[in-house]
Amino acid sequence: MSISKLPSKLATVGIAAAAVLALGLAAPAAANAAPADNSGSAKPTIVLVHGAWADASSFAPVTAALQKDGYTVLNAPNPLRGVATDAASVSAFINQATTGPVVLVGHSYGGTVITNAATQTPTVKALVYIDAYAPDKGETVVQLTGAQPGSLLAVPDPSTVFNFVQFQNDTQTATYNAAYVKPELFQKIFAADLPKKQTQVLAASQSPLATDALGTPSGDPAWKTIKSYFFIGTNDKVIPAAEQLDMANRAHGVVVKAKADHLSMLEVPNKVTDIIEMAAQNK
Repeated sequence: MSISKLPSKLATVGIAAAAVLALGLAAPAAANAAPADNSGSAKPTIVLVHGAWADASSFAPVTAALQKDGYTVLNAPNPLRGVATDAASVSAFINQATTGPVVLVGHSYGGTVITNAATQTPTVKALVYIDAYAPDKGETVVQLTGAQPGSLLAVPDPSTVFNFVQFQNDTQTATYNAAYVKPELFQKIFAADLPKKQTQVLAASQSPLATDALGTPSGDPAWKTIKSYFFIGTNDKVIPAAEQLDMANRAHGVVVKAKADHLSMLEVPNKVTDIIEMAAQNK
């Protein structure tokens, strides 16, 4: 992918951003319920991990449905700063805030995070990928986004899709680059079937994604040892359905398909809830 059209100070960001691919979007916040002791419960705790440009609210309808069915639901912190950092955040949360078995769910970029986090969380009994990346060792988000045709984020000139900004890092001694999806493109790319007013709110609620996360190689994948489930939105314009299916097949995962865009948790929340409960029941 060419990055010649990017400003020179962002040239190092271009390759990763060119596929700032998919990641998940989300919106505000959804259920950070207080941790509960599930050691005596038959139901596992459901831990949700949102994707890029998002927060826990992308799972809000699913969270409500799972709670109605008697599940303890927690949203793990996903800083969107890089694969290793984000995976460490999720694994630390699970190891400290849960008791008993866990079903770990990731949307979009959150799939890369849970793939790496679950190798450090012995209580995770199932992985659920919702329109998500399930990388093998050494693969990147950029690589997987462009592996099959059809992603509207895999473009020659990333500046046509993304707005780029620079932030100071946590030590205030250096900067890091981050990206936002252009608000006017949000609905078409992520959730064409949602009302325009709703997608405008989602576009305005984006959390910035550090572009380094897109080109960082993934580690040893948890799906090689943990049973995995894949919900594939057949209209996904971020991670093409064909690529999602390839990742699911090599993981020997249980696959459920439905007509939905990338934000399937908001378009068809009942279907997404069903596959999470299927994983919780280990079917």
